[in-house]
Amino acid sequence: MVFSSYLFLFYFLPVCLALYYAAPRRAKHLILTALSYVFYGWANPLFTVLLFASTVNDYACGLVIERQRALQVAGAAQTRTMRLALVVSLCTNLGLLGFFKYFNFGVESYDVLVEWIGLPSLRLDTALRVTLPLGISFYTFQSMSYTIDVYRGRVSAIRSFIDFACFVSMFPQLVAGPIIRFAEVADQLQARTHTATKFTRGIAFFSLGLTKKVLLANPCGKIADLAFDAGSLGTLDAWYGVTAYAFQIYFDFSGYSDMAIGLGLMFGFVFPKNFDSPYRSQSITEFWRRWHISLSTWLRDYLYVPLGGNRKGAARTYMNLFIVMLLGGLWHGAAWNFLIWGGLHGALLAFERLSGKAALYGRLPAPLRVGLTFVIVLFTWVFFRASDLPAATRYIGYMVGQGATQEGAGLLAGLVYQPYYLLTFVVAALITWSCPQTWDWTRTVTWPKAAAVVTLLLLSTVVLTTQAYNPFIYFIF
Repeated sequence: MVFSSYLFLFYFLPVCLALYYAAPRRAKHLILTALSYVFYGWANPLFTVLLFASTVNDYACGLVIERQRALQVAGAAQTRTMRLALVVSLCTNLGLLGFFKYFNFGVESYDVLVEWIGLPSLRLDTALRVTLPLGISFYTFQSMSYTIDVYRGRVSAIRSFIDFACFVSMFPQLVAGPIIRFAEVADQLQARTHTATKFTRGIAFFSLGLTKKVLLANPCGKIADLAFDAGSLGTLDAWYGVTAYAFQIYFDFSGYSDMAIGLGLMFGFVFPKNFDSPYRSQSITEFWRRWHISLSTWLRDYLYVPLGGNRKGAARTYMNLFIVMLLGGLWHGAAWNFLIWGGLHGALLAFERLSGKAALYGRLPAPLRVGLTFVIVLFTWVFFRASDLPAATRYIGYMVGQGATQEGAGLLAGLVYQPYYLLTFVVAALITWSCPQTWDWTRTVTWPKAAAVVTLLLLSTVVLTTQAYNPFIYFIF
């Protein structure tokens, strides 16, 4: 089930809101948890088994750690039992994530390797292929971070299993984030307000997110698909296609985050910002402070810092940055393309750290710094979007004018340069670099803003009926 569907908009969401607000205060989390399991299990009910197992595991580990801490002498180191509980949590979550996300990749890579070294008889040739459960990358990270924070003493373990299950499974952010830290909602799980102002802002957030998705991301996605699937491309077509993909993934994911934040507000929760106009960045370092903030800060706090961060010398700092981004690329997908994408960003971050967290072009005027950073991001997006490594290198060849253009390549222009696609492309660019963010625009919802929100919501809903193309990119991660 996706937010941008009639099933969700006209059936699931109204029922959720009606049941939630009709329930007494003590039953609200139980209702929200049950509805979230329905939402998550809609495509495949078996997925809920993994979600429940991860929830039970980390709830129990958190309690064990908390009880052991209560027995500690003040200032004493963590006990063996506490460390064991943490290890169980980490191994369980990473084991689930590793098996379901990387089993197929491991088998395929192994078969390619034995073919390459001339031992085809050692191929596994297994017919078994593992289906990737929706959102497993998000909820395992979210649940696992809770146990880590309890172990570090940053939060206290929660006593109510229903409250913890609600935190892990809450459907607004379950399958594609943002990755919520327990500390960010711990007090809200105990008590929160439900006000008309908060609900109204939630509707505005959701409507603008749906608008981004339906009116901008989907058309830009069609341009990108046509370009990346083409047999050959001209240089202009290649740049047009990858820029359209940059708009698609931004408006798709930030739109989803807006809808998640909006839904959270409707249920009384305030979730953190996940995007901060990343394409306005003046360096790659700044880009990662603005893009998918909940993931970049998670990687910083739970991977970069434990590796030593910047506390063990310059060389170790550069290596830590590279390793973190390499693993961040692997988190996004089980393919060599994602590893290369992460490695490129890691190398760029390390290089900018060497230059004092500034880009080589740091002395240029701000508009040029923004433009050059965007161009670098476009080149890296090619690896993120291309079907495989040969396709990525071929596409970059088209971008730099080195690809061989075949007969019939001009037919692509008739498809991607239609007035509707061009208009969408221009509007996406204008919004990206000149309009205020949803987070800021919705702080106060005046009557003119309310009228604009309703108009956009109705327009998006109508346009949705005409679109057969409606994927959410981050559902596959």
